[in-house]
Amino acid sequence: MTDDDVALVTAIRNGSELAFNRLVDRHQQAVRAFLWRLLGHEADADDMTQETFLTAWTHARSFRGEASVRGWLCGIAWRKARGAQRSWAQQRSRDTTYQEGRSPESAGTPPMEDRLAVRRALQALPFEQRAAVTLCLVCGFSHSEAAGILGAPLGTVKSHVLRGRERLLKEIEGSA
Repeated sequence: MTDDDVALVTAIRNGSELAFNRLVDRHQQAVRAFLWRLLGHEADADDMTQETFLTAWTHARSFRGEASVRGWLCGIAWRKARGAQRSWAQQRSRDTTYQEGRSPESAGTPPMEDRLAVRRALQALPFEQRAAVTLCLVCGFSHSEAAGILGAPLGTVKSHVLRGRERLLKEIEGSA
């Protein structure tokens, strides 16, 4: 955690829009990348990133300094994504079925020809496992930091990462 990040959050608590803009500039790409890999949909990641920073602005006092500012932001993003994930999946399925003119019976088989093997494999993981894998293997957080972000026990995060990595390797090898 940098002192500069903490100073920015302190200034945001006092209403500094300039500090908020600097915080967004510094961490927006990392938060967006986490959400994009977690949610698998670029527009959803963009929307959720904006919601994450809006929450950071309105709830800056919730930052206690127990984690890095980036970790705190990813924690906000995780909680928002977890809350929205089910309704998005249902809506997207209905939209896709309608746009592709498919019958509801065939809606469960999305077209795979356009997807990269890694993205496909990542999306096959259970949501919580995907979050742990993304935080640790893609975003570079330690297991302890990921546990704090996800609000999960350290052992659970380690288990999710280990099993997720194994499943990713099997999926990727199977599609090659």
